Amino acid sequence: MSDEQDRSASFAQGLTLIQQLGGADRPAVLDLFESIGEAEFGKECVGFIYGDVYHRPGLALADRQLATVGALIALGYAGSQLQFHAKAALNVGCTRRQLVETAIQISSFAGFPATLNALGELKALFESLPDEEPAAEEPADLPWAGIEDRYERGLAAMKAVDGEAGEKVAAALRDIAPDLATYIVEFTFGELYTRPHLSLRHREIVTIAACVALGTALPQLKVHIHGLLNVGGTEKEVVETILHLAFYCGFPAALNAIGAAREVFAQR
Repeated sequence: MSDEQDRSASFAQGLTLIQQLGGADRPAVLDLFESIGEAEFGKECVGFIYGDVYHRPGLALADRQLATVGALIALGYAGSQLQFHAKAALNVGCTRRQLVETAIQISSFAGFPATLNALGELKALFESLPDEEPAAEEPADLPWAGIEDRYERGLAAMKAVDGEAGEKVAAALRDIAPDLATYIVEFTFGELYTRPHLSLRHREIVTIAACVALGTALPQLKVHIHGLLNVGGTEKEVVETILHLAFYCGFPAALNAIGAAREVFAQR
């Protein structure tokens, strides 16, 4: 098959997928590129990103969409794209509660303004769609089930997710900012990680996405790569998540993140 035939096949495959994700026969991104005289580049983007990258094995389509949503929330400046990919997540089987939980989860990593802006975008999206049946809560069979004290609950969650890596982060703060360590344990782990509707594996995928997008959180990224592996994720899923995000956060961010992942894999 010639290079031109390869590109044509990738575009056809990408067009089919982006139609599924966006729910429209004619993707708006193609109209945008055509309006500025770059129709061919638009086709290249659809073919390469949606025709090739999105079809790579090792990471499910719904996981890719949650990772994309997590990264766009952390970036903080891509409201239109966030709405598109949030709707796409719904179209491939994610729930509204999962999207809301993704935004809430990222509050500890990208900050509350990013989460508030994202919740505003999600609210606008949900109001434009038909009503959805409420999602059932996950069964409370996790290590912190029944623990009333928020700090102790947070410690149990931190141990289950991050193991020694999380404990080392908290310990490193005790001589300079012990209250910050307490807030991390109580809020991030005691409140966020113990909420229903988003599995620990998905929480770690979207947290990795946020850390990649931020570009300034490599130590925390390493902790949460460990975390994803600790809760049942695979090295392949780590690599695919990072590679996928190159097209939303930029290649430098992805290259730095892959370097962090290499270190974590070597340690393990």
